[in-house]
Amino acid sequence: MIPIAVTIAGSDSGGGAGIQADLKTFSALGVYGASVIAALTAQNTKGVSGIHDVPPEFVTAQLDAVYSDLKVAATKIGMLSRPATIQAVAAGLKKFHAKNVVLDPVMVAASGDRLLVPEAVDTIKRELFPLADLITPNLAEAGVLLDQPVAENENQMAAQGEALLAIGAKAVLVKGGHAPTRHAVDLLIEPSGIRRFTAERVETRNTHGTGCTLSSAITAGLAKGLALHDAIAAAKNYITGALQAGVNLGIGAGRGPVHHFHQLWARLAKS
Repeated sequence: MIPIAVTIAGSDSGGGAGIQADLKTFSALGVYGASVIAALTAQNTKGVSGIHDVPPEFVTAQLDAVYSDLKVAATKIGMLSRPATIQAVAAGLKKFHAKNVVLDPVMVAASGDRLLVPEAVDTIKRELFPLADLITPNLAEAGVLLDQPVAENENQMAAQGEALLAIGAKAVLVKGGHAPTRHAVDLLIEPSGIRRFTAERVETRNTHGTGCTLSSAITAGLAKGLALHDAIAAAKNYITGALQAGVNLGIGAGRGPVHHFHQLWARLAKS
């Protein structure tokens, strides 16, 4: 039976991030994807021009429809812009005893546009941290969650990850992709210790949806039964390949997307 994963997030009309990136990633990695749309964005490779929040009661209706019918093996949570939406999602996860929950606390788009209201930050920490098996903040998001400056080195990344554990997270993957270093280093901080995941940095302008794609790739791995460390390692390899293959995609006038189906398209080109 094919594993099933659900993404609870915002829709990206440009197709490179959010719900669209998550579903592409699930499909590329052999997982059936379902979705709960929490917000609509008017968005392209150049930025976000508008956000329309889905009413919380309709978010609940989507959660009920999906989880009451499908055997969901893992759940990814992305952009949730308002406290009432966050509370609706938390209630649904508790109701259906969701497992393998990956929380990507999306706060700012790659273009720099802010994607949630300030009061939502505390609600995410209070309502969703206890329900998530892993949270995946980038450097800026970790700083916002802790009201601290952005980490500038691995020691500071580790310290912020440990601080997030202290306020309720079970495991934290601090993503260092935005750091100006030769290698893209992510640190997994757990109560049992710290593990380092590294990849050669890909020089490309096409990075739209990178964070969404990595977290949904981890979710796909968990849905397929991989242990957390193995799911992260596989996801890191996948996103590196998607970045490398996306260098020359040429989609849009701004920051283009990564190439979610790079493995499939390469096989098709050879057939």
